[in-house]
Amino acid sequence: MNIRNCSRCGKMFNYIGGQMICEPCKKALEEDFQNVKKYIEENPHADIKQIAEDNGVTTKQIQQWIREERLMFSEGSPIALQCEKCGEPILTGRFCAKCKGTMANNLTNTFAKPQPAVQQQPVKKETKAGMRFLDT
Repeated sequence: MNIRNCSRCGKMFNYIGGQMICEPCKKALEEDFQNVKKYIEENPHADIKQIAEDNGVTTKQIQQWIREERLMFSEGSPIALQCEKCGEPILTGRFCAKCKGTMANNLTNTFAKPQPAVQQQPVKKETKAGMRFLDT
Protein backbone atom coordinates (compact mmCIF):
# COMPACT_ATOMS: atom_id res chain seq x y z
CA MET A 1 0.00 0.00 0.00
CA ASN A 2 1.34 3.41 -0.95
CA ILE A 3 -0.02 6.11 1.37
CA ARG A 4 0.51 9.75 0.38
CA ASN A 5 -0.85 13.16 1.33
CA CYS A 6 -3.11 14.84 -1.20
CA SER A 7 -1.30 17.79 -2.76
CA ARG A 8 -4.56 19.71 -2.89
CA CYS A 9 -6.25 19.14 0.50
CA GLY A 10 -3.49 17.44 2.53
CA LYS A 11 -5.53 14.37 3.50
CA MET A 12 -3.92 10.93 3.41
CA PHE A 13 -4.99 8.56 0.63
CA ASN A 14 -3.90 5.38 -1.13
CA TYR A 15 -1.80 6.57 -4.06
CA ILE A 16 -2.10 4.41 -7.18
CA GLY A 17 -0.65 6.64 -9.89
CA GLY A 18 -1.08 9.88 -11.80
CA GLN A 19 -1.62 13.13 -9.96
CA MET A 20 -1.04 12.99 -6.23
CA ILE A 21 -4.57 14.00 -5.28
CA CYS A 22 -7.32 12.06 -3.51
CA GLU A 23 -10.55 10.92 -5.18
CA PRO A 24 -12.76 13.73 -3.74
CA CYS A 25 -10.25 16.31 -5.02
CA LYS A 26 -10.13 14.60 -8.44
CA LYS A 27 -13.91 14.89 -8.66
CA ALA A 28 -13.80 18.55 -7.58
CA LEU A 29 -11.04 19.26 -10.12
CA GLU A 30 -13.07 17.62 -12.88
CA GLU A 31 -16.07 19.72 -11.89
CA ASP A 32 -13.87 22.85 -12.07
CA PHE A 33 -12.71 21.75 -15.51
CA GLN A 34 -16.28 21.33 -16.77
CA ASN A 35 -17.17 24.80 -15.44
CA VAL A 36 -14.15 26.38 -17.15
CA LYS A 37 -14.91 24.56 -20.40
CA LYS A 38 -18.51 25.82 -20.35
CA TYR A 39 -17.33 29.35 -19.49
CA ILE A 40 -14.92 29.37 -22.46
CA GLU A 41 -17.69 28.20 -24.81
CA GLU A 42 -19.94 31.03 -23.58
CA ASN A 43 -17.13 33.65 -23.46
CA PRO A 44 -14.73 32.84 -26.33
CA HIS A 45 -12.93 36.19 -26.07
CA ALA A 46 -12.00 35.93 -22.37
CA ASP A 47 -8.33 35.80 -21.43
CA ILE A 48 -6.77 33.29 -19.00
CA LYS A 49 -6.72 35.70 -16.06
CA GLN A 50 -10.42 36.52 -16.47
CA ILE A 51 -11.32 32.82 -16.87
CA ALA A 52 -9.41 31.96 -13.70
CA GLU A 53 -10.96 34.77 -11.64
CA ASP A 54 -14.52 34.09 -12.77
CA ASN A 55 -14.25 30.33 -12.11
CA GLY A 56 -12.16 30.25 -8.94
CA VAL A 57 -9.26 28.28 -10.41
CA THR A 58 -5.60 29.20 -10.85
CA THR A 59 -4.11 30.28 -14.15
CA LYS A 60 -1.54 27.52 -13.62
CA GLN A 61 -4.34 24.93 -13.61
CA ILE A 62 -5.83 26.35 -16.82
CA GLN A 63 -2.41 26.24 -18.48
CA GLN A 64 -2.03 22.61 -17.42
CA TRP A 65 -5.38 21.73 -19.03
CA ILE A 66 -4.22 23.49 -22.20
CA ARG A 67 -0.93 21.54 -22.25
CA GLU A 68 -2.88 18.30 -21.72
CA GLU A 69 -5.04 19.30 -24.73
CA ARG A 70 -8.20 19.23 -22.66
CA LEU A 71 -8.97 22.87 -23.48
CA MET A 72 -8.93 24.34 -26.97
CA PHE A 73 -9.37 27.97 -27.94
CA SER A 74 -10.95 29.44 -31.05
CA GLU A 75 -9.10 31.35 -33.77
CA GLY A 76 -10.26 34.75 -32.48
CA SER A 77 -9.31 34.09 -28.87
CA PRO A 78 -6.99 36.59 -27.12
CA ILE A 79 -5.08 33.60 -25.73
CA ALA A 80 -2.13 33.18 -28.08
CA LEU A 81 -0.45 29.81 -27.84
CA GLN A 82 2.73 28.98 -29.71
CA CYS A 83 4.42 25.70 -30.55
CA GLU A 84 7.27 25.20 -28.08
CA LYS A 85 9.51 23.92 -30.86
CA CYS A 86 8.94 26.15 -33.90
CA GLY A 87 6.80 29.04 -32.59
CA GLU A 88 3.87 28.37 -34.95
CA PRO A 89 0.49 29.56 -33.56
CA ILE A 90 -1.57 26.69 -32.12
CA LEU A 91 -4.99 26.36 -30.46
CA THR A 92 -4.15 23.75 -27.80
CA GLY A 93 -1.34 21.60 -26.45
CA ARG A 94 2.37 22.27 -26.59
CA PHE A 95 3.35 21.51 -30.19
CA CYS A 96 1.92 22.07 -33.67
CA ALA A 97 0.83 19.12 -35.80
CA LYS A 98 3.98 19.28 -37.95
CA CYS A 99 6.34 19.15 -34.95
CA LYS A 100 4.29 16.36 -33.33
CA GLY A 101 4.60 14.33 -36.52
CA THR A 102 8.34 14.92 -36.74
CA MET A 103 8.85 13.91 -33.10
CA ALA A 104 6.70 10.80 -33.53
CA ASN A 105 8.70 9.77 -36.63
CA ASN A 106 11.99 10.34 -34.82
CA LEU A 107 10.79 8.27 -31.88
CA THR A 108 9.60 5.48 -34.18
CA ASN A 109 12.91 5.47 -36.04
CA THR A 110 14.84 5.40 -32.77
CA PHE A 111 13.07 2.30 -31.51
CA ALA A 112 12.68 0.51 -34.85
CA LYS A 113 14.68 -2.69 -35.16
CA PRO A 114 17.39 -2.31 -37.75
CA GLN A 115 16.71 -4.39 -40.83
CA PRO A 116 19.51 -6.80 -41.69
CA ALA A 117 21.42 -5.74 -44.75
CA VAL A 118 20.69 -7.91 -47.76
CA GLN A 119 23.94 -9.40 -48.93
CA GLN A 120 24.29 -10.24 -52.56
CA GLN A 121 25.99 -13.47 -53.46
CA PRO A 122 29.10 -12.86 -55.51
CA VAL A 123 28.64 -13.76 -59.14
CA LYS A 124 30.87 -16.66 -60.14
CA LYS A 125 32.61 -16.17 -63.42
CA GLU A 126 33.48 -19.09 -65.59
CA THR A 127 37.08 -18.87 -66.61
CA LYS A 128 36.61 -20.97 -69.71
CA ALA A 129 33.64 -20.35 -71.87
CA GLY A 130 32.55 -22.46 -74.78
CA MET A 131 31.68 -26.05 -75.49
CA ARG A 132 33.24 -29.02 -73.83
CA PHE A 133 33.55 -32.50 -75.25
CA LEU A 134 33.99 -35.85 -73.57
CA ASP A 135 36.49 -38.31 -74.99
CA THR A 136 35.08 -41.74 -75.62
